[in-house]
Amino acid sequence: MDHLINHKVKEIEISGIRKFFNLVADVEGMISLTIGQPDFPTPEHVKRAAKKGIDKNKTTYTHNAGFLELRKAAANFYIEKYGIPYLPESEVIITSGASEAIDIVFRTILEPGVEVILPGPVYPGYEPLIKLCGAQPVYADITENDFRFTANIIKQYITDKTRCIVLPYPSNPTGVSLTGPELEEIAKLVKGKDIFILADEIYSELAYDHRHTSIATFLREQTIVINGLSKSHSMTGWRIGMLFAPEYVTKHLLKVHQYNVTCASSVSQVAAIEALTTGIDDAEYMKVEYMKRRDYVYSRLIDMDLEVIKPDGAFYFFVKVPLPNKSSFGFALDLVEEEKVAVVPGSAFSILGEGYFRLSYAYSIETLTEGLNRLENYIKKTRRLASP
Repeated sequence: MDHLINHKVKEIEISGIRKFFNLVADVEGMISLTIGQPDFPTPEHVKRAAKKGIDKNKTTYTHNAGFLELRKAAANFYIEKYGIPYLPESEVIITSGASEAIDIVFRTILEPGVEVILPGPVYPGYEPLIKLCGAQPVYADITENDFRFTANIIKQYITDKTRCIVLPYPSNPTGVSLTGPELEEIAKLVKGKDIFILADEIYSELAYDHRHTSIATFLREQTIVINGLSKSHSMTGWRIGMLFAPEYVTKHLLKVHQYNVTCASSVSQVAAIEALTTGIDDAEYMKVEYMKRRDYVYSRLIDMDLEVIKPDGAFYFFVKVPLPNKSSFGFALDLVEEEKVAVVPGSAFSILGEGYFRLSYAYSIETLTEGLNRLENYIKKTRRLASP
């Protein structure tokens, strides 16, 4: 019966991030710096709100787009944080995580034969969804531009088949973000063309060196914004995403969302109301700690003489593999076998990620210290063996 499986599904693969995480998950004594999951617990006041919601029987279906109270809180969040107004009644949808939001956006705006421009390297969750729609992902090489997906690069890849450009900033896997002027240049390039911008802003609250700016500031009518509470409020398992777009788009997105999941979890929505109101600034204390970790990891990597760009958002480093004849997967596998420390091969983030590895610093300083000590041991050993 295998021959009856949708061929598009057969052609896609499990995420390279998860593949490597699963490979090392049960190895005793392993230090894993692989997964982008905050090591902070969900704030206590958010958990209390969810418990109260259960006691008050907030356990039924909600409006397909989510509780209006939550949509109002989400709209207020984007006004307060980024100065962009959205109508909670018609321009906000609460989804089952940002991943579902990405899925319904692509299924709403893509058709067979159209193209989606992505920065490369990039988070691997976009390509399979694009291909399932019969569309074609087009990777723009940003490796020679300090991983910045700027207008001068994007314009080289626009064709009459381009339907969407994905702007995932701050970036997974590079940690790089884009400035307001850079985003404004992209907006000028795309304005008036039949092209959507999908702005994946899930790490927006973890921008360190400058305040996050959304491209919707400059190109609201062509932009679909995706965000969520997984990273900002350490709520990965609650599965709450937020989708913001002009009404002419959301009325169609809502149809796909309705037939996909009906609505996001009611209990999680109650928790999200608390997170976006009382806890609107909950990310701040986490951000302070992440900045300390970023600075520590950066200093260690530089001391190891590794080639790396200092990230200004998210919680990742994308590091050049220091061994010229070693693939990123081979490097990561050797690191596991010889030092019991795991990172993600750059090849998990498209072919343009080959030659790099991703290191997550969403871990305690103690874990990072031990992991970096093991990485340093491995690098010293391999460099010594490679010396004539």
